[in-house]
Amino acid sequence: MPEKPKILNKKILAETRLFRIEAMDIKFSNGEQREYERLTRSKSSGAVLIVPMLDKETVLLIREYSAGVDRYELGLPKGKIDAGESLLKAANRELKEEVGYGAKHLYHLTSLSIAPSYLEHMIEIVIAQGLYEEKLQGDEPEELEVVPWKLDNIQGLLATGECTEARSIAALYMTKDYLI
Repeated sequence: MPEKPKILNKKILAETRLFRIEAMDIKFSNGEQREYERLTRSKSSGAVLIVPMLDKETVLLIREYSAGVDRYELGLPKGKIDAGESLLKAANRELKEEVGYGAKHLYHLTSLSIAPSYLEHMIEIVIAQGLYEEKLQGDEPEELEVVPWKLDNIQGLLATGECTEARSIAALYMTKDYLI
C-alpha cells in the first residue's frame, strides 16, 4: 500500500445550512499534486441509522419524503447526533421521534461511508431490540408512516422500488447476517 498523501492546504469554497464544500490541495508519495473537492461534515457530531427490530423477524421501516429523489422512500430511521450526545442515546431519541418506540437494547453494528471519494460523512448503524412504545416530538414536517417488514424478505422490499437507499439496504442485510 502506498504512503498516504499529504494534505498541503484546505479552503472552504461554499457553505450552506447543511453542506460545506472544501477544496484540498494534496501531494501524493510519487510527487503528483491534485486539488480535490469534498463535502465535509456539518457542525453536527455525526449521524445514526437505526434498525428497529419489533421482534426476531420484523423490522420497522419508515416511509418519508426524500427531496434528493423527489419521492417517498421506505427506509430505516436516521438522524444526527446532537452535541454532547452519545451515538446510542441519539439512536434511541431518533427512534422515539420517527418510529414511536424506544429500545431497551441498542447495539452499534458498524460505521458506513457513502461515497468516500467525495463525502467526509459517516453514519453509525445501530440495531435496536426490546422495543417499547414511546413517542417524542421530532423535526419532521409530517407524520412518518411506520411499515413493519419481515427481515427475511429484503428482496421483496427491493422489488417494490420504494427502498433504494444504499445505507438502509446494507444495514438490513448486515443485521440479517448478525441476527442469524
